[in-house]
Amino acid sequence: MWRVLDANFNRLSEGLRVLEDVSRFILNEKGLTERLRLLRHELIPRDVSLKAKFLSSRDSRSDVGKLEGGEEQGDILALATANAKRAQESLRVIEELGRLPEISPRLDWKKFSRARFDLYELEREIVSRLLRQDKKERINGLYVIIDYQAARGRDEVEIAQQAISGGARLIQLRDKERSTAELLPLARRLQKVCSASSVLFLVNDRVDITLAAEADGVHLGRDDLPVREARKLLPFDKLIGCSVKTLSQALQARDEGADYLSVGSIYPSPTKPQAKVVGLDFLRQVRRQISLPIVAVGGIDSERVTEVLLAGANAVAVISAVLQAEDIAAAAGWLAEKMKEAN
Repeated sequence: MWRVLDANFNRLSEGLRVLEDVSRFILNEKGLTERLRLLRHELIPRDVSLKAKFLSSRDSRSDVGKLEGGEEQGDILALATANAKRAQESLRVIEELGRLPEISPRLDWKKFSRARFDLYELEREIVSRLLRQDKKERINGLYVIIDYQAARGRDEVEIAQQAISGGARLIQLRDKERSTAELLPLARRLQKVCSASSVLFLVNDRVDITLAAEADGVHLGRDDLPVREARKLLPFDKLIGCSVKTLSQALQARDEGADYLSVGSIYPSPTKPQAKVVGLDFLRQVRRQISLPIVAVGGIDSERVTEVLLAGANAVAVISAVLQAEDIAAAAGWLAEKMKEAN
């Protein structure tokens, strides 16, 4: 029994350490890292006599279950999941053995039972944050905003399909007129289309629609729900984009947890003629100050794409340049090609 405990405490410590380092070095999450560190220190025995008992029972050379090599992990997400499972299984073994009369005076099995359930929650948070980080890294290229008025009655799902076939990497649904009852079925259809093509789907303004449609995230304007409040409502894996027009707004959005910034209007916009034009110099200023992905928006067409990307944008959001084209797929394809050339 002591040999079993020794093996499982080792597996537990190793699994938790991998999760701790993923949180520390990959996610850069200080709070999550500290929670995992404290859990590891709390669970691994410090009692010298108990540690001696483990060591005296250890016989690694004759271990019939010893593997010469392990399976390769597909990605960091698989690595984190595998080590969470590894630690959870070890906790269950320790918990069960801790109930035995020979062991229970030395180990509190209830502590390991509680820790196992805590780790289930920590695993969910780590995996969700890794998924969100992956989405964040995919914020680049052509970002097509499907605006209700600009669509002029054309089928929005068909617009999305054509834009994606042309090379759109992100799709946003923006509609300030229709009811929730009308928007939700549409958002669900768009989410399905985007998911099938590994394209990110975001909803403008509406956190409720984002949640109900299982969209990849929400885009917030200055008059919408604050980023900090939206972050409290959304699961860890959901993106939050935020429109900014000043450097102070950009810094505030970053500090409150935004995943990307939408900077604009870069040029006069036909769909928002009243919008303030911030220009390329402001885009460069934000790029120098902030490392978040930047989506440039406002009056951008194929002739302006290159200079916008060179000024620091990761993605270019368009409405008229695609939605008002007779051939949406061709218009999206032309823009996407110009962006590839610029990169």
